Amino acid sequence: MRDINSLNKVTLIGRLGVKPELRYLPQTERPVAKFTMATNERYFNPSTNESDIRTEWHRIVTWGKLAEFCEKYLNPGKQIYLEGKLRTRSWQDREGNKRYTTEIEAQNITLLGKRDEQIEDQAYEEPKPPPDLPEETAEAPEETAEAPDKKKEDEDEVPF
Repeated sequence: MRDINSLNKVTLIGRLGVKPELRYLPQTERPVAKFTMATNERYFNPSTNESDIRTEWHRIVTWGKLAEFCEKYLNPGKQIYLEGKLRTRSWQDREGNKRYTTEIEAQNITLLGKRDEQIEDQAYEEPKPPPDLPEETAEAPEETAEAPDKKKEDEDEVPF
């Protein structure tokens, strides 16, 4: 239950540092994925009169179907929008000392960037027409598919 005067919410836009590592918990077989994400911030450095970029790295944890989604579709360098909350967990190191780690538990991830970046690792095959259609009907979608690309090319050109 959330206290009415508190809120634990994180919103980030950044790029993945590594491919998500997917594991399954031993007792429940619940999927969990972990990865890092970088966010950049531009700031003005008065001593050099130049603007610099500061990169902040975040540890991200996802659970369940979102973890499986991350492992399948996210790659290093991919830009994403992430919503989640901060979680601090404790653990023991090899010497028996109690350590703490603060991570972002992602609840929602949206892929950003160009579409071709989203599917760069997946093999793409042209869809095959159903076997019961005549060949003339099967060729019609190809013609339709080419027309929007040509129209998009024309839209991208600047007249001046």
